[in-house]
Amino acid sequence: MCIFFRQTCKLIVINHVSEVFLMSAYKVEICGVNTAKLPILKEDEKAALFARIREGDPIAREEYIKGNLRLVLSIIRRFSGHTDNIDDLFQIGCIGLMKSIDNFDPTLGVKFSTYAVPMIIGEVRRYLRDNSSIRVSRSLRDTAYKAIHAKEQLMNRTQEEPTMEEIAAASGLTKEEIVYALDAIQSPVSLYDPVYTDGGDTLYVMDQIADKKNKESRWIESLSLSDAMERLGERENYIIKLRFFEGKTQMEVAQEIHISQAQVSRLEKSALNHMKNYLK
Repeated sequence: MCIFFRQTCKLIVINHVSEVFLMSAYKVEICGVNTAKLPILKEDEKAALFARIREGDPIAREEYIKGNLRLVLSIIRRFSGHTDNIDDLFQIGCIGLMKSIDNFDPTLGVKFSTYAVPMIIGEVRRYLRDNSSIRVSRSLRDTAYKAIHAKEQLMNRTQEEPTMEEIAAASGLTKEEIVYALDAIQSPVSLYDPVYTDGGDTLYVMDQIADKKNKESRWIESLSLSDAMERLGERENYIIKLRFFEGKTQMEVAQEIHISQAQVSRLEKSALNHMKNYLK
């Protein structure tokens, strides 16, 4: 998925919490165009631009936004399966980016991307929650937003992720109320949502879920399947048994045989391909 920016002559006016953010307009199109043309800022350029931003230079602010659009793109790709309109996600991601720029304090020694990523993710998640088909009571939603607002204020002040105790103290809520409210407004997760990528091998949510009913394998009655498994290596055979006969997750298998989860994924796929070719 690639995003292409075409400069236009209009202005996008984004109204958020009684503030109006003005940004030079860029029309976002999902058209498979390479994003390599997006600018990349060096660390010294970022520092120089941020010094100008703190002096109130709007041109420097716009250049800093352009130089961090790749960060927004990398984040909204995680949420591409939650909505058909990726343009909306990009615009919401830009709101999070601009809020990060306005609140970032470089004197605290934290990288801008470290501070901006959770702000952008939070903005996108808030948008998805507000537009979710799952209805949550107004009181729960208000409680959750109060906790989120307290968390953002703490992050702006300390540039660090606050603890649950700190959020509870700042919001005047109990930890139980915060956890319950935040759980209630979580967006649904697809089994095919990626959770980890390493060297091209993507792990999905479904790979993290154990099938408790699969301990009595339905394949064991098939002689051809047994023959196919006997042709596997010892480690691949063991992984297949743990995954499909005992219903363990890839993480549990990785811990048992002392390798990484990505290696388990590769070995599992390789074993299944060998078995599939044998059973043809």
